[in-house]
Amino acid sequence: MALDQNITTVLFDLDGTLLPMDEKKFVKAYFGELAKKGAEYGYSDGEKLTAAVWTGTGAMVKNDGSEKNVDRFWKVFAREMGQEALQLRPVFDRFYAEEFDRVKTSVRENPLARPAVRGLREKGYTVILATNPLFPAVAVKTRLSWIGLKPEDFLEVTSYEDYSFCKPNTAYFGQILEKTGKRPEECLMVGNDATEDLASLQLGLEAYLVTDCLINSENRELSGINHGSFADFCDFAGLR
Repeated sequence: MALDQNITTVLFDLDGTLLPMDEKKFVKAYFGELAKKGAEYGYSDGEKLTAAVWTGTGAMVKNDGSEKNVDRFWKVFAREMGQEALQLRPVFDRFYAEEFDRVKTSVRENPLARPAVRGLREKGYTVILATNPLFPAVAVKTRLSWIGLKPEDFLEVTSYEDYSFCKPNTAYFGQILEKTGKRPEECLMVGNDATEDLASLQLGLEAYLVTDCLINSENRELSGINHGSFADFCDFAGLR
């Protein structure tokens, strides 16, 4: 197997793909730190804060495109926590720029991530970070730094400020195509979630499923899908 010669653009998922992680371990560490930050501002009920964030996240996943994910999240979060909780938005942004680094201990290193992204660019491919837009751009920037990458390494980085759909809604991939002027048949989606990332197939994108941190909650049959470890992907893309 090898990268199709018609492919000009590679879309990478972040969590579990470029950035290896145990999702449960990451979520536990993330909400632990976020609850500490909330407590500093009078929101001492960490469980309530966590539940409100999850409710807001669920609302973003179900977003119908009528508003940006950021607006959908804060509307629902404030409904759960009270309108005064809107004061936490700049607080959360500072958290993602600073304290979020403490969560790095819950993820693993991927020494191939940076060479893969930069190697593809050197070969002339367009590279896009197609991470589910549930976080602000500052949080994406921080997580990228854990693997030696930065937003400038990508043509497009999806965040909750700029997108109004989420995976597995195919409209999310449609937004990326619209923003970047790319055609589905020239794009390869590289991800680790058989539901969220393979939704791209419905729009006509190609896909490669990275199995190091595979999520396959629906037990999808993968025999007809390009798949393997991240190292295998690098071979598939002619990077090694």
